Amino acid sequence: MIVRKRPNAFLLLFLLRGGVIQRIWVQLVMIGLMSLAIVTAHHFFPDVVRGVNPAPFALIGIALSVFLSFRNTASYDRWWEGRKLWGLMIQTSNDFARQSVVLDRDGVLNPARQALLTQVIAFAAATVRVLRPGEKKNIGDTPLARLSPPEAILTEMTAQLGQLLRDRQIEPSESYALNRHVATLCAAQISCERLANTPLPFAYTLLLHRTAYLFCFMLPFGFADFLGWGTPLAVMLMAYTFFGLDALGAELEEPFGLMPNNLPIAAYARAVEINMRAAMGETDLPEPIRPDRYVLI
Repeated sequence: MIVRKRPNAFLLLFLLRGGVIQRIWVQLVMIGLMSLAIVTAHHFFPDVVRGVNPAPFALIGIALSVFLSFRNTASYDRWWEGRKLWGLMIQTSNDFARQSVVLDRDGVLNPARQALLTQVIAFAAATVRVLRPGEKKNIGDTPLARLSPPEAILTEMTAQLGQLLRDRQIEPSESYALNRHVATLCAAQISCERLANTPLPFAYTLLLHRTAYLFCFMLPFGFADFLGWGTPLAVMLMAYTFFGLDALGAELEEPFGLMPNNLPIAAYARAVEINMRAAMGETDLPEPIRPDRYVLI
């Protein structure tokens, strides 16, 4: 995720970090060269390469803009839902740490509480590994741990809470409250996996991609008579808008990836670790993950 103060209007024109120009510059160059070729052919061979009425392009452009807006709104909703789910996990982890203090006696950290909070740290880290592409997913020896490491950790936490209840170290009401937090962590983690494993219907992406390319390829024929040699610049500007929105929508569609505008779930997991270690009374806490060239991962 891009973390920086908003620069002034002049610097915004030249910023590359966090934009999509790096992903679409090849398409823009191709569109510009193709537009230049069409304008040149139209200039020297007007009877062979004819211009067309630009009016229909306005209607197509409006329809394409509406479709782009719909798709990008759906992608942003996925990004924002992922952010809310990780916020819920951080909040629930803090609630668990605060309510589990009933295990301590006379201000001394109970080893059982220390084990539970350590597992919360492991749960957050395992969730990052499951959601992030390219990370090792299957960790553990049991079938559940190989299938879903975060679920295996939560199951172990529930078993420990049950043992504490049987040993009369906690009351039934306290066990119920702590188990509710475990259930909330499980629900948030499963919802994150749903987002990661269920992309937007591929037909939307395919239709939008094809329509944007065809529109930009046909646009020089409509501008050649009116803009002349300025047609390539105008077409590249239009293509930058359409291709950029398409690329940004694809980036936000996968909120847990490693692109600059994806969610910094590793930083969220580190925040959980810091909070849990502080709750255990540790003073040598790990440093929060800092942005690298304005990008927080």
